[in-house]
Amino acid sequence: MKQTILGAGGAIGIELAKALVAYTNDIRLVSRNPKKVNLTDTLLQADLSDRDQVFTAVADSEIVYLTVGLPYLTKVWQQLWPPLINNVIDACLHHNAKLVYFDTVYAIGGNNVNHITESSPISPTSKKGEVRAEVAKHILDSIEKRNLKAIIARAADFFSGVKEKSVMMNLVYDNLATDKKALWYCDAKVVHSMSYAPDLAKGVAILGNTSDAYNQIWNLPTDPQKITGEDWIDLFATELNTRPKYQVVPGWEIKALGLFYPFMKETYEMRYQYDRDYFFDSSKFNNYFRYTPTTNAMAVKQTVAQLARTSVSA
Repeated sequence: MKQTILGAGGAIGIELAKALVAYTNDIRLVSRNPKKVNLTDTLLQADLSDRDQVFTAVADSEIVYLTVGLPYLTKVWQQLWPPLINNVIDACLHHNAKLVYFDTVYAIGGNNVNHITESSPISPTSKKGEVRAEVAKHILDSIEKRNLKAIIARAADFFSGVKEKSVMMNLVYDNLATDKKALWYCDAKVVHSMSYAPDLAKGVAILGNTSDAYNQIWNLPTDPQKITGEDWIDLFATELNTRPKYQVVPGWEIKALGLFYPFMKETYEMRYQYDRDYFFDSSKFNNYFRYTPTTNAMAVKQTVAQLARTSVSA
């Protein structure tokens, strides 16, 4: 049973390839520069912005996982996400493949982030959220009107030993590891859920290989502990054997720094995820599959240990 990962080179794609071996040894990894994760993986180099290459990538697949991570730029998302999801849906329908879409919660905005469940209203308050809402709507409409078999699998902000594009790893881990102050956006004393990439990948693999899970939205497994930014900094500081020193970057400063740093400019509209409680509830998944997510403390311990091993072997 061929299972294909579109966008296989990122943190989730890599962990998903590891998790899928529990279900199949016929895994196809698709990206611009794919690399094997398992010995039996097959690789396909493709530009997923090209419709024909998407159709080639999906061919012969029973399940297709979309884990693409586009550059964190609003204009890029607006330009590339709508045609990408259209092409992926068309290809899945043409080749009779099921789709599992790895999603964020960007489409949920304002105070609706105080407690995020599968029934939280689509309420984007950012341009990136509007794009994600459009993508999710296209999938749900295709389920209803075109008989697409699909899953929307949502994650909160997440972290792992792959540091690229991770706010937690770049602003907290990297700074504490070099004896600098950790940085946190807006308010370090409000709740901020974070997911652990290996748990997310296991959740995606479970959902993809569970027939009853299709045509639904699922929040992926995440520790239900209500933990603050300050608590996260304490956890990383403990594992790094350093003091939990940190500095809060207020919203106005994010905007000001955006004049000089493009990443900060792109982050400013997402400040609503940091200036109030942001709690991600995966109880639907945890209860249905009797799954116990890795605790936040253990996730941090494993991440720091993984990076220490990587540093030694480098």
